[in-house]
Amino acid sequence: MTDTLREAYRLMRTIRAFEERVHEEFATGEIPGFVHLYAGEEASATGVCLHLDDRDAIASTHRGHGHCIAKGVDVKGMMAEIYGRRTGSCHGKGGSMHIADLSKGMLGANGIVGGGPPLICGTALAAKQQNTGGVGVAFFGDGASNQGTTLEALNLASVWDLPAVFVAENNGYAEATSSSWSVASDNIADRAAGFGMPGVIVDGFDFFAVHEAAGEAIERARDGGGPTLIEVKFTRYFGHFEGDQQTYRAGEVADARENLDCLKRFRTRVTEAGELAEQVLDAIDAEVAKLIEDAVTEAKAAPKPTKEDLETDVYVSY
Repeated sequence: MTDTLREAYRLMRTIRAFEERVHEEFATGEIPGFVHLYAGEEASATGVCLHLDDRDAIASTHRGHGHCIAKGVDVKGMMAEIYGRRTGSCHGKGGSMHIADLSKGMLGANGIVGGGPPLICGTALAAKQQNTGGVGVAFFGDGASNQGTTLEALNLASVWDLPAVFVAENNGYAEATSSSWSVASDNIADRAAGFGMPGVIVDGFDFFAVHEAAGEAIERARDGGGPTLIEVKFTRYFGHFEGDQQTYRAGEVADARENLDCLKRFRTRVTEAGELAEQVLDAIDAEVAKLIEDAVTEAKAAPKPTKEDLETDVYVSY
């Protein structure tokens, strides 16, 4: 259990440090395109993905860095990808919104809202047909919960009894639109009943709550029990995109950082229970800080794609 706790903290700290550094670097103008940051939401990706292995696949959103890191995508390759470099995980062709690593079962961040759930039905069907024991996990936001693609995927997963888990990450806003206004039901998880699957609501600031709920859903899927819809409620610390002034929010982020932060809550719980010492967590913080520093340095020094790279990686050769 100690190793699991150490890895959980490392993943959450890495996601936080990665996103906060990308926030700083984006302001310099050196990063092309848009970035949508996952800071504040670390317990969700970590709590879910700690139960997954190489048999399993995940589909992400436009806010995909945290999911990538939690699924094991190389951090230096990710940073290089965000900088648009040839050494990136997609050779600089995907950037932040389409970052992926199929070798890790990370099908990619997705600029299409609601684009991930149908993909996961495909991977879950393949796992079922091939009897691999694999599970497909779709992360999507409160905005995507209203998309037809998501609702169709929920229905299909239930009809075909697929080993799939749908994780609705409700950070309160679809861009600047409050989910309390745009989602007709009180909770996204309430919709699960209409598709004949369990629906679970989880405190997204609590790693342990997410980890427990995800563990039950993933075990159920592996054992042939079908899909589950989990709604994780939390808030994002940065705007919908970098440059979003967040005028639609008043004091929410400051309160969450001070009183609800998943890293603070995790650290307090494990140290007070004597499960991990402060020194161990401090050492992880230092290791992560060095990793992020090295990742940025190497990304900036890496070559950009050339004209000759334009026609590579377009088609798969079977």
